[in-house]
Amino acid sequence: MIAKLTGRVEQLEADRCVIDVNGVGYLVQASTRTLAALSPGQAASVLIETQVREDAILLFGFAEAAEREWFRLLTTVQGVGARVALNILSALSPRELVGAIQAGDRGALTRASGVGAKLAVRLLTELRERAGAMPSGVGFSPVLVPPVAGVEADAASALVNLGYRRPEVAAAVDRVVRRLGEEATLDTLIREGLRELAR
Repeated sequence: MIAKLTGRVEQLEADRCVIDVNGVGYLVQASTRTLAALSPGQAASVLIETQVREDAILLFGFAEAAEREWFRLLTTVQGVGARVALNILSALSPRELVGAIQAGDRGALTRASGVGAKLAVRLLTELRERAGAMPSGVGFSPVLVPPVAGVEADAASALVNLGYRRPEVAAAVDRVVRRLGEEATLDTLIREGLRELAR
């Protein structure tokens, strides 16, 4: 079973992406919330829920653990398959889901494609007791792969110390290394990283 993929985002589509891990492209279905946290060409780690069927092995990706836990719970409800669960997670964040279920807000749930009034009632009924114990998440951001060591890490640290946000810095340094190669000096990485961040 695949639980996590770390690689480069090769392609983004409306409801899925391709993550290249050492030359192998994995097709990963995901919510629009997770897909919005990814960028083509960017290195990222995505948590995976693997479903094995007779005719396929399906991978579902999540930018944070709370979303994956909700996906697992939602798919235990009769009438909620993987597609509908992703639609719900596209419409509502884990925090919003907790609030909607605890408040009995049927209208919030029906905002998700594929969720009608009857299914919304079933969700509220079956999940009310369990929603309070579910994670609400801390917001979405791509889980970027940090530079492993050496000048890349030093350059990233210097740029963060200049006031730039770590996710932006990691992506900028990664782009510079891909463009100039791993032999680039610390000064070059910082200078070119600043140019990337200024765009």
